[in-house]
Amino acid sequence: MNAAERDLRLEMLNSLLTTPHRQLEKVSEVHQLIIELDPIFYGHLAVWYQRQGDVRDHKEVFLGNLLTSNLTVHRDAGYMMLQEFPPYQVSRIVDFMKQHRGKVPRSARSAVRRYLKEREKNPNFFDRAALRGRKAMKHLYAGLHIKPGERANAVLFKEQPPEDSLAFIVKQLAKANNSIEQARMIVEYNIPYPVAVGALKQISPTVLVALINAMSSQEVINNLKSLQQRGAMDNPQVKQLIDAKLAEAATSDRVSAYKAKVAAGVMDLNAETAQALEKVTNEQVKKRGSISQPTALFVDKSGSMEKALEVGKRLAAMLSGISTADLFVYAFDTIPYPVQAKGKELSDWERAFEHLTADGGTSIGCAMEALRRKKQFVEQIIIVTDEGENAAPYLPDVYSTYCRDMAAMPNVVIVRVGSYASNYVEQKLKAKQIPVETFTFAGDYYSLPNLVPMLSRPSRLDLLMEILDTPLPVRDDK
Repeated sequence: MNAAERDLRLEMLNSLLTTPHRQLEKVSEVHQLIIELDPIFYGHLAVWYQRQGDVRDHKEVFLGNLLTSNLTVHRDAGYMMLQEFPPYQVSRIVDFMKQHRGKVPRSARSAVRRYLKEREKNPNFFDRAALRGRKAMKHLYAGLHIKPGERANAVLFKEQPPEDSLAFIVKQLAKANNSIEQARMIVEYNIPYPVAVGALKQISPTVLVALINAMSSQEVINNLKSLQQRGAMDNPQVKQLIDAKLAEAATSDRVSAYKAKVAAGVMDLNAETAQALEKVTNEQVKKRGSISQPTALFVDKSGSMEKALEVGKRLAAMLSGISTADLFVYAFDTIPYPVQAKGKELSDWERAFEHLTADGGTSIGCAMEALRRKKQFVEQIIIVTDEGENAAPYLPDVYSTYCRDMAAMPNVVIVRVGSYASNYVEQKLKAKQIPVETFTFAGDYYSLPNLVPMLSRPSRLDLLMEILDTPLPVRDDK
C-alpha cells in the first residue's frame, strides 16, 4: 500500500465521516475515484459502512455503485444488501442508478423483483411495506416494469384494497367518529404514526397514547417534533409515555445517535427531554467503540475561535463518555489552560468551558509542552483549530521533543474549523513524517460521533484492516 493509495482511502473515510446530511455531491467524485482505483477496498467499505454508518444517503450511493459495478462480487453483494432497505430507499437507489450511473443492470432489476415478490409472499409484510412506502412501491413496480401480484395491484394501483388489508383498515380509521374507536383500531392493527395522523382530522390525547404505545423508540425520536406540535408534551400522561420510550432508546440496538442529535437540535425542548435525548446519543455513541488509548484534546481559544470552543466542549463530552484510558483536555491561545469537568455529560463540560473566551494568538505547541512537562503520556491527540499557528512554541517542534522524552509517537487528528481555516499545521507535521489526519468540520454537529471509529482503533491501519476484513454478502439464489 503506497502513501498515495492509503491517503485516498483515508480521504474516503474522512469524507464519509464529515459529509453533512443531504450533501452527497461533495463526495460523489471520491466515491467514483476510489471504486476505480481500489474496487476491492470500496466493496468492503460499502458493507462496513452499512453496519457502522449513520448517513442513509451514503448507504444509497454505495448500493447504487455496487449494483452497477463491473465486478460480479459487487453486484452480488448489492443484490443481497438491497433486501435490507425500506421501500423509499430502494426507490432512491434505483433513481440514483438511472440518474448518476446511466443504467439499471439486469442483476439490479432482479434484486428489486426479488425484493417486491418476497414482500408479496407475506400479506402482512406487504401491507405494512405498502402502507409506509406506497409511493415508493408504486414507483418500483411501474419504473422497472415489474408486474404486481393480485393483492399488490388492488392495494397500490386499483385503489380497491381487500377487506383484510391494512390499507382497508386505514380507510375505516378515517371514518371512525370517536377517539376510543380510533385508539382501538390503532392498537389492534398497529397503524404507524405518520399514516394515522394523515388519516385523522384531529388527534386526541387518547389517540396519542395509543400511537405512542405502538411506536418504537426510534419512531418516537423521528416524530418528536410532530408530537410536540400536537400537544404531546403538554399532557402529563402522554409525556410520561414519551419519556419511557426515550429511556428505552438509550439501550436499543435499532436507534441512531445521529437522529437523536437531530431531534435535540431542531426543537425547543424542556431540560428533561433534552437531557434524555443527550443520553440516547451518548449511549449510542458508546456502541461504536471505546477509546482505550490515552488521549489529549487541544481546543483553540485564540481570536475568532468561538466555534472551536463549542466543538471542543462537545468532543470532550463525547470522548469522556467512551474513554477507558486517560483523557487530558487543554484549551490554548499562547498559553495552555487545563480543562476539567466534574462529570461526563455535555452540561458538565459546558460548565468547565464557560469562562473561556476566544482571544489572543495561537500556539498549539504550548498545549503539547504542557503534556510533556507534566509527563502526561498519550497515544493520540485531537486538535480543534483553524491551523493558524502563529506563536512559539510551534507544534511540530514540541512534538519531536515530546516523542523523545515520553518514548511515544502519538497520532494527530486535526478537527479543522473556521471560515478561514488552512492546512498549514497539517503540512508542517507531514513534512516531519508525523502521523496526521484531518476531519473538516462543516458546521454539522451531528457528524461528530462519526469520529469514534477513527479514534477507537489503535491506528488508522487497524481501521483500514477492519474494513478489509468485513466480508461481502454472497448471493444465495444462483
